[in-house]
Amino acid sequence: MTEPENRCRLVLIVPDIADADEQAKIVGDALKGGDVASVIVPQYGLNDGEFQKHAEKLVPIIQESGAAALLAGDSRVVGRTKADGLHLTGPASEISEAIDKYADKLIVGGGNAADRHHALEIGEQRPDYIFFGKLEGDIKPEAHSKNLALAEWWASMIEIPCIVMGGTDPASALAVAETGAEFVALRLAVFADAGRAPSVVAEVNGLLDEKAPRFED
Repeated sequence: MTEPENRCRLVLIVPDIADADEQAKIVGDALKGGDVASVIVPQYGLNDGEFQKHAEKLVPIIQESGAAALLAGDSRVVGRTKADGLHLTGPASEISEAIDKYADKLIVGGGNAADRHHALEIGEQRPDYIFFGKLEGDIKPEAHSKNLALAEWWASMIEIPCIVMGGTDPASALAVAETGAEFVALRLAVFADAGRAPSVVAEVNGLLDEKAPRFED
């Protein structure tokens, strides 16, 4: 699969499905739809053992598609499943500790950056990326206006890539791309109707190919 290097790319957030086999099949099907840069796997309400079982099924499927598998949960599961990275939702101090521990081994990013001050605090730790929004923040068709504004400000002045949470409408990906953000995260927009997930991934990639602004080299 050729990767579009010069425009905003898609990040998928795995939906909350209790059955690990069903979850893995749905995600695997979605990944057949086109380019996906990475897939974030939230722990949701699973205990650590259940989370590991889900991750053990998901990580190889994600990696075989050419995407990076990022786990948002117990960091020990990352090592046990050979995932590519750790997505953190806590403060800058949590990211700093993880970077100190895993910097040469794993992708480390995330952060609960609700405003510019916290975003800069996270940025000072030099994560691999910063995330604007919440993993379950897709509650409206459009991306949250505050996250779009933060992304536009961030992308204009800071080199650390940002991922912005989109909305439940696949077309919300374009509004994210127009901020200059490197990545748009979608969850319900892709997975609300599991049978359509591959075609939605293809649709979003087509939209971004056609209309997303291009990055300068």
